[in-house]
Amino acid sequence: MEESPSQQDHGTCFTEGDNGLSKISINLRPLNVSDIDAFMVWATDKEVARFCTWEPYTSKEDGINFIKDKVIPHPWFRAICINDTPIGAISVTANSGNDKCRGELGYVLGTKYWGKGIATEAVKMVSEIIFKEWPHLVRLEALVDVENIGSQRVLEKVGFLREGILRKYMLLKGRYRDMVMFMVAFPRSLKLVADLLAGWLGSRGEVCVSCLFERSGPFAVTTFA
Repeated sequence: MEESPSQQDHGTCFTEGDNGLSKISINLRPLNVSDIDAFMVWATDKEVARFCTWEPYTSKEDGINFIKDKVIPHPWFRAICINDTPIGAISVTANSGNDKCRGELGYVLGTKYWGKGIATEAVKMVSEIIFKEWPHLVRLEALVDVENIGSQRVLEKVGFLREGILRKYMLLKGRYRDMVMFMVAFPRSLKLVADLLAGWLGSRGEVCVSCLFERSGPFAVTTFA
């Protein structure tokens, strides 16, 4: 099935190699059952699953059932792709009722692609999408294991606020884990307003006025269940 333009989002990141900087183009799109072989690459990896609530997959049938039963009905779940081949996934999980103003962002990425800026770029792409698609959302949060330093660094790179540590917050694979809470809330224009009050005028002031009417900005990531 071909995705509509609204379901396809593209971005670019750069990674440093022996021959200098290399350009990597990524796109986000829905994950389909036909992607099962690519899905199994990261879903069977113990390192990928280390901080996730799920154990590594051992059968393709289980992977297909997960895509059918969990991924396809999910309100916002995208594959992270290079050349349209999934190498990971990113999702935003909604809340309901009085909590519908909050959403939780999560991601996984194949180990081959760690440390290349791909997760950071994917999160930035989501940051330009989700608050526009979900206008009721005012807070995006992410829970990260205290030992998951890689995800914490991604969060910090994209400007997510570290609120604190929740002690013994989650039972994960037989152990009670401390989790770090990261979040971003809207409007994000407060810093620019502060700059104005401190005397920053001119074009910076025009940007501030524009930001008061926009819902866009960077967020954070963690692993999804």
